[in-house]
Amino acid sequence: MLPAKYRMTRSTEFGATVKHGVRAAQPDLVVHVRRDDTDAEGPRIGLVVSKSVGTAVQRHRVARQLRHVARSVLADLDPEERVVIRALPGSRRAVSSRLEQELRAGLRRTHDVLGGRR
Repeated sequence: MLPAKYRMTRSTEFGATVKHGVRAAQPDLVVHVRRDDTDAEGPRIGLVVSKSVGTAVQRHRVARQLRHVARSVLADLDPEERVVIRALPGSRRAVSSRLEQELRAGLRRTHDVLGGRR
């Protein structure tokens, strides 16, 4: 489970990250990353799992997998980073290890553009 202090909860934060951040598309995920210096108490991660992913049960399963995977990458993020992970329809059939690979690849690509740590 993703600790509460790392969860993105405000829609304005989601919107700003998606609109002004750097995007990296993967087969099952789209990763949006933005640096926000105003509130640097730690990285924040938000999930978007729309109805196109599947039924409510499938969406909740994907969200649980993504929260678990997101927890494993927290150490790789800078404190001022805001990350939105948007699940694509193929994510409902993906295993956690594949989602983690895709998330790490997406973060690497965004960090290359942003000039980040990795």
